Amino acid sequence: MPDLLWDDVKSFFAPDLMGSLPDVCVLDTSVEDWQAVLDLVRSQGWSCEYSEDGVAVRLPRAAEMLARGEGADALLRVWPVPGFLVIFRAYEAGSIDFDVDLRELQGQDGVDVLCRLLRAIGRRLGKPVLLNPESDPLHPVLGFDVEADRVVLLAGPQVM
Repeated sequence: MPDLLWDDVKSFFAPDLMGSLPDVCVLDTSVEDWQAVLDLVRSQGWSCEYSEDGVAVRLPRAAEMLARGEGADALLRVWPVPGFLVIFRAYEAGSIDFDVDLRELQGQDGVDVLCRLLRAIGRRLGKPVLLNPESDPLHPVLGFDVEADRVVLLAGPQVM
């Protein structure tokens, strides 16, 4: 059985409500957690591209990537499945921040793809992974729950 059903969460997949690029985050992280995510990307065989200041370069170790600081625009683009882009932004070691594009995640298949991603990251780190409306980090709507070992709804459905 899927973690979440489209009919229960479709309002949270509406770009008009959530913004087209809602924020996903893992809080209270470290350089080691970032490295675990990079290792996950490699071990899963997900296609990826890393760039600094718009120039594609070889994916470094997490410590090197984070040492570049906020002055560098370090982006890791990952495609867990064809047609679904995840953009990790290496701002700081203390949180792992990434965006997903809701326009790529419509219907039950989209919900399932997102849940697989959140579960994979949450299980690897042993930490919650929260999806928030774009630029609204205080109101997560769904996320990976470590104790439940699944993605759960964290807010009531919105009326559209």
